[in-house]
Amino acid sequence: MAKRTLRIGTRASALALWQANWVKSELEKKYPELEVTLTKIKTQGDKILDVPLAMVGGKGLFVKEIQEAMLRNEIDIAVHSMKDVPTFFPEGTGLRCITEREDPRDIAVLKEGVSSFLEIRQGGRIGTSSLRRKAQLLHMRPDLEMVDIRGNVQTRISKLTEDNLDAVILAAAGMHRLGFADQIGEYFEPKTCLPAIGQGALGLESRIDDDQTNALIDFFNHPPTAIAVTAERAVLSTLEGGCQVPIAAFGTVTGDQLELTALVSDVAGKHMIKKTVTCHVDQAEATGVALAKQLLAEGAGPILNEVYGCETFKDEG
Repeated sequence: MAKRTLRIGTRASALALWQANWVKSELEKKYPELEVTLTKIKTQGDKILDVPLAMVGGKGLFVKEIQEAMLRNEIDIAVHSMKDVPTFFPEGTGLRCITEREDPRDIAVLKEGVSSFLEIRQGGRIGTSSLRRKAQLLHMRPDLEMVDIRGNVQTRISKLTEDNLDAVILAAAGMHRLGFADQIGEYFEPKTCLPAIGQGALGLESRIDDDQTNALIDFFNHPPTAIAVTAERAVLSTLEGGCQVPIAAFGTVTGDQLELTALVSDVAGKHMIKKTVTCHVDQAEATGVALAKQLLAEGAGPILNEVYGCETFKDEG
């Protein structure tokens, strides 16, 4: 009998390929008779490297072409970094599994001779393309200059010397997965720099009606991570209005309790609203929505509207 084949769609960056190959090896371990192949797909986000993501549409740029390939039945599943996944899916596909989270924190790769972020010189130059990171770091150190950098992990690390930067800010998960952990100069605890929504977790997307594939991949789902990320994404979907803005949310599950922190900030980090709530894990999604509404009630709307002159969030009295 011919081997069953399962086709994984992935971006071609080093990190995306590491993630897809990890999923491939886990599937092959569990199902020795299964043939797993990778299909590399170039997304819009991989093509536009000279413009900050926030200016060209953000998250969906890294998944759209992969989702289209799935709808054309060219691939069976897609492996995404959860922080790249929009909160809506094309009709016919859905997020089937969320894997156990790697280290969710942000890190700094520091210039030689600098031993901590707080030691960086006055007016130091920090490389990051993330509005979320910029806002929180400027909140701590308003004197710093934020420099937009794009590209894969290795490219961004190289900008430290090429662009004469004092630090480059990246996700710990990518550094660990690619074997660059020894270059990490400092970890930012979530209380200092709240991670991106879904940071550190992978998402497996599939066709909703593909029962055979869905049964094969369900073992990847990690309930505590899935609960936390579902709550984080509920914050995002409630606050999202087509503008790329500094929004962050981070959940942790202990037993049957979820602690969820979320923030909204202006890009300069001057006006920041941050709140933490706790709930039963069964209430994860509803709590994410409620927390976002609390942020709006406490003044997040005007901040969100101001960031790019968007008029998305009306004052409802």
